Amino acid sequence: MKNVRLTARRSLAYLGGLSLGLFIIHACGNNNPDDPKEIAEEQNDERFDDRKAEKDANFLVEAAAINLEEIKLGELAQQKGMMDDTKELGKMMVKEHTAAMKDLKKLADSKSITIPEVLTEDGQDAYDDLNEENGKDFDKEYCNMMVRGHKSAIRKFENASSNAEDPDIRNWATSMIPTLRAHLENSNICKEKCKAMK
Repeated sequence: MKNVRLTARRSLAYLGGLSLGLFIIHACGNNNPDDPKEIAEEQNDERFDDRKAEKDANFLVEAAAINLEEIKLGELAQQKGMMDDTKELGKMMVKEHTAAMKDLKKLADSKSITIPEVLTEDGQDAYDDLNEENGKDFDKEYCNMMVRGHKSAIRKFENASSNAEDPDIRNWATSMIPTLRAHLENSNICKEKCKAMK
């Protein structure tokens, strides 16, 4: 009887450990993320063995995420902006980042690189945060986000223009820098006008 109880205890302990192990694998090793950016990065990691090729692919994923975010925020600025400058800035962002996204998609397709085509989780968070603002606060926050976002984007594109392994990706990054700098300049002008707004 003692051996039967011992065996039963061991079996329960084993099943308990197995269940815990399966739970940990499910929780930590989920290979089906919901974020479009993570999905694209995982697909590219599986496709490219070379580290430099992976880095180039990750840059295109990041560039797509930037374009998608700027388009959505620009649409929101046209709806909720109080100043004409804010609305015009939003309109310009939608037009030019849509064109950039179209070129990027062609480039990514030619290199068999997967990029996100819908807003990423970070992009959605930025959209939700901005959408909570109203009136003058909306205009100020939108212009501030455009300044911060384009400063960050310029750094990433300048890095890729110098360090990307693929010459086509390097050239595309280089060609985008003047547009991003113009966007930053317009965003700074809008930011200053927001400060003067009463």
